[in-house]
Amino acid sequence: MKKELNKSARELYSEGTDYQFDTPELQLGPWTSYSLIHDPKHMCFVLSRYKFCAKMLVGKKTVMEIGPGDGFGLPIISQVVGHLYGVDWDSRLLESNARRLAHLQNVTYIHLDLNEAKPDIEIDAAFSIDVIEHLEPAKEANFMGNIINCLKPNGVLITGTPNITASQYATPRSQVQHINLKSFDTLRELNERYFENVFMFGMNDEVLHTGYHAMCHYIWSLGVGLRAEWRKDK
Repeated sequence: MKKELNKSARELYSEGTDYQFDTPELQLGPWTSYSLIHDPKHMCFVLSRYKFCAKMLVGKKTVMEIGPGDGFGLPIISQVVGHLYGVDWDSRLLESNARRLAHLQNVTYIHLDLNEAKPDIEIDAAFSIDVIEHLEPAKEANFMGNIINCLKPNGVLITGTPNITASQYATPRSQVQHINLKSFDTLRELNERYFENVFMFGMNDEVLHTGYHAMCHYIWSLGVGLRAEWRKDK
């Protein structure tokens, strides 16, 4: 059915857009700015990873992001959870996030190296995107333990990381930093040490799927419910 118009397209455009010109303009962080200049499509991949985490974490009261970087995905998660803790070892990023994303009222930043210490918080869920591949392998157990010890017994941990089978296509910059890459099987095995239930997914660009895991560029583990030996209420 055709809509009767009593205003011109220009008037309707003005009604639908003018208010947005009163919105304060936000500055991008250093990593996202680099992507916009040098590889803008990468921003789509990153946002799609945050969207997946947000869909899994809707309604959680307390959530920790492990390594939020320059905060590009923080607004997506903070919109669907009660309170979000951003834990990072780089104070420059946290200070920049707090300044640029001051409108996010339910986000707290914690300057801490999870390889070395546990934050003094109790959370329903935690997630990391593009973090675990940067760990020194010898520190992985300590890193995982410090995360697990923040989780409630029925807690959730989401881990996203590039698949080792795709490492031959990585940029030289990534190859230098990615010192702890996982396969579908080794990521699952790691999480099964801590969780009763581990669900695995693959991702290619923005597409999440359960296809043949060796051909996934990106892999996810979703751990749910701590194993008995890790529960504080045992």
